[in-house]
Amino acid sequence: MHFESLYFTDDGVIPNSRLPLLLYKHALDEQEEAMAAAMEQLFARNGWINSWRNGIYPFHHYHSNTHEVLGIYKGFALLQLGGARGRKLMVQRGDILVIPAGVGHRQLEDEGLGVVGAYPGGAEPDLLKGAPGERPEADHHIAAVPLPEKDPYFGADGGLQLIWQVPAAR
Repeated sequence: MHFESLYFTDDGVIPNSRLPLLLYKHALDEQEEAMAAAMEQLFARNGWINSWRNGIYPFHHYHSNTHEVLGIYKGFALLQLGGARGRKLMVQRGDILVIPAGVGHRQLEDEGLGVVGAYPGGAEPDLLKGAPGERPEADHHIAAVPLPEKDPYFGADGGLQLIWQVPAAR
């Protein structure tokens, strides 16, 4: 498995986060028909619940009240992360993204994409799009989101537990 930490700064519309988005490439390699259930079970074991299956919105959005995990269980997609001036990134079956509260994301293209999403503690996410008037209230909500007790993939012993605890130098 390949692991990346991706940082996105406030672009004036999408607040993003001081915490990096974590990308776990090729994290799981289950049979296709079992991949979604395996991701849901893994996330739930680590306290990331209120899961759903679907795709990723095709417009820039973020959540100000919770972090989010996305597990790609089939196909692939080109995503844009961090807002309109953010980074384009290809994700595929077996990849997992841990998205901090405030980090913008949207789907640009896909081929047969299947996604499992979940939230620490089963939070019910808000859906913000960078519209006028969202901030500074959204910024206050983002700052108040607690760090999860466990990483959705590594549990208590890795991933965000190591990276998010201390703000890393950029």
